[in-house]
This record gives sequence, structure tokens and C-alpha cells, in this order.
Amino acid sequence: MSFTDVKEFLEKIAPLIPLTTKELHLLQTPNNVLKANLPLNDKNYPAYRVQFNNARGPYKGGIRFHKEVNEDEVKSLAFWMSLKCAVANIPYGGGKGGITIDPKTLSKKELQELSRKYIQAFHQHLGPTKDIPAPDVYTNSQIMAWMLDEYEKITQTSSPGMITGKPLELGGSLVRDIATALGGVYILEEAVKKVDLKDKIVAIQGFGNAGMNIAQLLSSKGYLIVAVSDSKGGIYNEKGLNIEKVIKIKEQTGSVQSYNDAKKISNEEILVLPCTILIPSALSNVITKNNAHAIKARIIIELANGPVTHEADEILNKNNLLVLPDILANSGGVTVSYFEWVQNNMGYYWKEEEIQEKLKEKMTSAFNLLWASYDPKKYDFRTTTYIHATRIILAAEKFRGRINT
Repeated sequence: MSFTDVKEFLEKIAPLIPLTTKELHLLQTPNNVLKANLPLNDKNYPAYRVQFNNARGPYKGGIRFHKEVNEDEVKSLAFWMSLKCAVANIPYGGGKGGITIDPKTLSKKELQELSRKYIQAFHQHLGPTKDIPAPDVYTNSQIMAWMLDEYEKITQTSSPGMITGKPLELGGSLVRDIATALGGVYILEEAVKKVDLKDKIVAIQGFGNAGMNIAQLLSSKGYLIVAVSDSKGGIYNEKGLNIEKVIKIKEQTGSVQSYNDAKKISNEEILVLPCTILIPSALSNVITKNNAHAIKARIIIELANGPVTHEADEILNKNNLLVLPDILANSGGVTVSYFEWVQNNMGYYWKEEEIQEKLKEKMTSAFNLLWASYDPKKYDFRTTTYIHATRIILAAEKFRGRINT
């Protein structure tokens, strides 16, 4: 989603809240757009950190390494992080960062050098009370560890809370590896109860970390997983897939399509299969005006960011599908990042069961608060979620005196 889309989105919901001109301008304007060029091997790589809104607490958001990273994208993602933290009711604002690079072209040594240079460029703007990065596309716990080490070298402090998604050995949190999927499960379980869904038949597009984990978790809870897919294609068996076998085959061969006891299907076909729950957990904009009419699911849970286009949303709403939007559905990741930060700041670490229980409480209370104000005669569930998040941010801005009450 481009930043133009963000502005159009805000203008669309402005009358529903309603927003004054000043409030609209504030919500459309990032606090800081930080840029640098990072030198590596006689080339300069553009790097960004956008700090969108800190009315509710320090900026929070991932750092991605991708060849298509640009200022416009990072600004958009930082905006959505502001809404996501508000929906999850965690005391953060929104931020995002990235480097325009294909990390697959770098050696481990070069990757470490670039990670450290990112911190060298932006360290003055980062920290446990300022802005707390995390992993994102093509970044991981090792990269977070290098970044933490560089920050601590420069500042001559011990600051494990300046970054999350770290290895456990450096103050990372238990449950972080499955947090996005587990949070999605807690949201889905609540929604299933609310709509009284009897048949729990699931199709999952995307079998990366989030998709694989949610497949395992739902399968263990008795949901029937009939289809999964990765970038090479998908598999479908109306009687259900053996998820543990699918995972083993994916790890051995690099593709779920090597699983024999299923029909091979495309990533387009998986979206329109007979199922009651559809989980897009890979790419954005996969559900469009061209295929939305054909979707048979009753619930769509957006584990991916932005998998449903605006035009598709309107069609799904007319067809009475419940869409659980990404800023709620995949907020388990940032919630456990918040738990990691809390544990770092306390210097005391919780057990796995404790973290899971805290995550469940956070996710279910966030969902139920939204459901209590959801009126399908007025708005769809996504719009309800966006209005709620925006009002929370504006309330914080008003208490701070940044806008008039």
C-alpha cells in the first residue's frame, strides 16, 4: 500500500469519526522521516527509519531488508503500526525501517556490516524509551543481535530493551517465534464463537513462519486443514492434510507440492476452495475485485499485511463475510515484542505458559472490545477496528495538548 492510499483511507473514514481538518492532517503526517545512505563494497544503499506517531508511547516497528524498500512504503507501514499498537492496546506508537538491498546477494560478514551501519546511522533516534525496532521481511534474531551489540557499543550502555526479536540468550522472549500465529488463533477462536461456526474447515495461503505455525496450532485444536500453499503452489485434500507430514516435506524439498496425498492447486485456486475459514498469510493484495465474489469462506483472518484490496472488501462485506483485519489479526507479534521489552526493562523473565496466557488475555480483550461496538448495519468489522484505533490515538494527542479538545 502506498502512502497515497493511506491518505485516501483517512479521508474516507474522516466523516465517520468525525475528524477535524487539523486531526486529519496530524494523522496523515509522520513525526520524523529519517534517511541515510549506507556504504558497502563501493556502493551506497538507501536506509530509512520513519517515526510516525508517539502519542501513546515510544515508536515501534520492524526493519526490513528488501530490494523494493522505499520511503513511501516505509511511511505507510509506520502508519499502520500506529493503528496496530492502538488496537492491541500496547503503549507504543508506530515506526518502521528498512534498507533497499537484496540480502540474498550478501555474505554473512557483509550482512553484519550493513546491520551495524544501520545502527550507526540512526542510533541517536533509537532506544528503549524512544524507538524500538524488531525483525521484519528478511531480517531475523541474528540481525537484531548485531544491531543491539552495535547500539550498546556506541552508547556504552546495556540496553536489551532497545530492540526486540532478539535471541533468547540476549534477552529475547519465549513464544516470540509463534506469536503472530498464536495471536491469530486466539482472535479466530473468539470470532468462531461469535458467529457460531460449526464446521471449522481451513485453507491457508502462505506456508512461511506464520502460515506453518497457525496450521499446526489449529490442527492440534481439531480444525480441519484442507489446503495450504507456498510460493510454488498449493495442495488440497477435502478430507484434510496431515500437517506434520506437510511440514516435514516442505523442509526436505522446499515445497508443499511434494506432499503426495493431495491434489496440486495454484495460489489463486486456494482462495476460492470450499472452506469456512480462509487465512491469507503471505502476500498483500491477493483478494481482489476479480476473485472476491468466488470466495466461499465465512471468515477471513488476515495473517498477512493487506491481503484484501478496498474493492474486494466491499464485495466481501456485501456477501456477509467476516474479515478479521490485519492490524488486529496479526498483532500477536508486536504484542509479544512488547512483552519482551517489558521483561528487558524489569530484568525478569516469564515462563512460556505465562506469556501465552498474557497474550491470550490481550488478544481476546482487544477482539471483544471491538465486537461490543460492531454494528454490521453501520460498518464492516474492519472499519469498526480502524475507527476504534484512530480514536484511541486522537484521545492521547488531545490529553497531550497537541490538538484542541
